[in-house]
Amino acid sequence: MTSNKTVFFIIGTLLIILGLFMLVPYWVQIFYEENSHSFLSSSFITIFIGTLFVLANLQENYQLNLKQTFLFSTFAWIAIAGFGALPFIFSDINFSLSDSFFESMSGITTTGSTVVTNLDASPKSILLWRAIMQWLGGVGIIVMAITVLPLLKVGGMQLFKIESSDKPEKILPRTTQVAFIIISTYLVLTFCCAFFYKILGMSFFDSVAHAMTTIATGGFSTHNDSIGYFNNSNIEIIATIFIILGSIPFITYLKFIKGNKKIFFQDIQIKGLIYLFLLSTLIMFLYLFFNNSNILIIEKIRIASFNVVSILSGTGYVTNDFSLWGKFPLIFFLFLMFIGGCAGSTACGIKIFRFQLLFLFLNNQIKKLIYPNSIFILKYNNQKITDTYMNSIIIFVFAYLFIFILTAMLLSVTGLDFLSAISGAATSISNVGPGLGEMIGPNGNFKSIPEISKWILAFGMLLGRLELFAVLILFFPSFWRN
Repeated sequence: MTSNKTVFFIIGTLLIILGLFMLVPYWVQIFYEENSHSFLSSSFITIFIGTLFVLANLQENYQLNLKQTFLFSTFAWIAIAGFGALPFIFSDINFSLSDSFFESMSGITTTGSTVVTNLDASPKSILLWRAIMQWLGGVGIIVMAITVLPLLKVGGMQLFKIESSDKPEKILPRTTQVAFIIISTYLVLTFCCAFFYKILGMSFFDSVAHAMTTIATGGFSTHNDSIGYFNNSNIEIIATIFIILGSIPFITYLKFIKGNKKIFFQDIQIKGLIYLFLLSTLIMFLYLFFNNSNILIIEKIRIASFNVVSILSGTGYVTNDFSLWGKFPLIFFLFLMFIGGCAGSTACGIKIFRFQLLFLFLNNQIKKLIYPNSIFILKYNNQKITDTYMNSIIIFVFAYLFIFILTAMLLSVTGLDFLSAISGAATSISNVGPGLGEMIGPNGNFKSIPEISKWILAFGMLLGRLELFAVLILFFPSFWRN
């Protein structure tokens, strides 16, 4: 039997890192005199368990085969979400186990759905921990999207390989080589975002917390009214800019650093993101223009652009309760939730590149009907797309929609109304955050939904964040056979 020591060694290492990050909110507890040691206790437990994992799985060579890579991809995120829930369990905010795991999974998957009913009155340490979880989840999924998911060949992610080799055992050295540049870029973007937030009027604490969740396109805020609390148009503009920067494939940052200075203007996926953003903003602006005469034109442009980029990227920040605008914005934003941002970024959803490939495929099929004797080669970003690869894209999109419908049905069985079930399923699998309707809409939260619904949504978040098949394959008996 193949040893899984490498899997548990890496998970142990990640738990130690997670435990060390827990010490940051602990110092916040001391600074704000919260009279609690929940983070110190959580840190000790997490580091202790992580150390046991590391010591129990020491070996000379650390390599991952394909099966172990699948195991690591899912178990690592479940372990981090589980141990990340400890501060919520040990705190005085009266969270149940379901609430704690839901909030932790929502954080680490950068979803942004929350069960906290009063953010303004919540302990600063808890608010910071939510931001840290999303920040770690953001950089974690970037590293996975560039180094791990392409090897698993799920849903077309193999298009984003960073080198020609397909050998899974090379995952560790490859990850080490790219992680430094990714984390450095991520840190610089976070620092710049926090700097602009601070000079535009946010407190130091709010600027740091919001910078983390902005770059991670997570959406957790420190206030009930989200970004709308600050009532500052300049802050919304900065948030829009940095959300877009977080939604750009980080592999383009790597290529830019390595000398390709035109990459941001050449990448088809980035062009698609910008075009979609501009078109969607125009649609929402026209809707507001003809349906709301009480807002200035410049304000309508700002409101439309901010809410479009927030939903499209999966961030979930809100400044206005768009559920009050009418039925069209609800349908339109639900559509944007499914599209999502770019692959290899912190954004979520089906991803823009898959829709671009489906459009190219459809265009090719129409051409074949018109010119049956002609041969058409499908290319994307100057890469030839094979039929096998295209099949994986089609299967992924079908599976995505099937799981969405199945999740919505399960949520409705647990007692959620139609709109809450549909939007809840969409927000979980697309990792967006707020749903639609009075219960889980922009001004609501997930606290009042049934406990079983929270576990269903948490599993949906995991599926959406890890591109479905990296998790679903574990439920097939053939996977566990040698």
